[in-house]
Amino acid sequence: MLTRSEKERRTGQRARVIWFYGLSGSGKSTLANALERRLHADGFFTALLDGDNVRSGLNSNLGFSDEDREENIRRIAEVSKLFVEAGLIVINSFITPLRRYRESAREILGEDLIEIHVHCSFEKCAERDVKGLYAKAKSGDLASFTGKDSTFEEPARPDLRVDTERNKIEESLAEVYRFVLPRLKSPG
Repeated sequence: MLTRSEKERRTGQRARVIWFYGLSGSGKSTLANALERRLHADGFFTALLDGDNVRSGLNSNLGFSDEDREENIRRIAEVSKLFVEAGLIVINSFITPLRRYRESAREILGEDLIEIHVHCSFEKCAERDVKGLYAKAKSGDLASFTGKDSTFEEPARPDLRVDTERNKIEESLAEVYRFVLPRLKSPG
């Protein structure tokens, strides 16, 4: 079998998992998509995983209970690990609300994981309500909504924290790009 290092030498990049997490509407997916476009333009090979493409296929049998959310994150981390072994840069965008979920992902991915907390208050996310989820949660049509009925635990020490409540998305993207770029450079 080809080794990961052989694949990284061929692509000229260091395979990593860049994991954006935060409340719904915080800007995780917007940042993940923008980062993928920027990295692609710079010649990097990437894969993007988010709630929409993972929950409609691989994790379509999971709900939103704590157990199902934990399994969702475990599966995502395992798939990400496979992509990393293939030499790709994986960009993930998932709420990942509890510390133990993030710790589980770290156990699976180790030093290949770059955790980026996308900070934005519940109130500001509710004001944005990009997908109409906050309105559904408020009316009682959506149970176990993170930040309202279900806990989001603030991270103790993410690798990077971006504040999309205070900063424009372009500023947050620039901050993320400056942070991740040296970590994606070819190992040799």
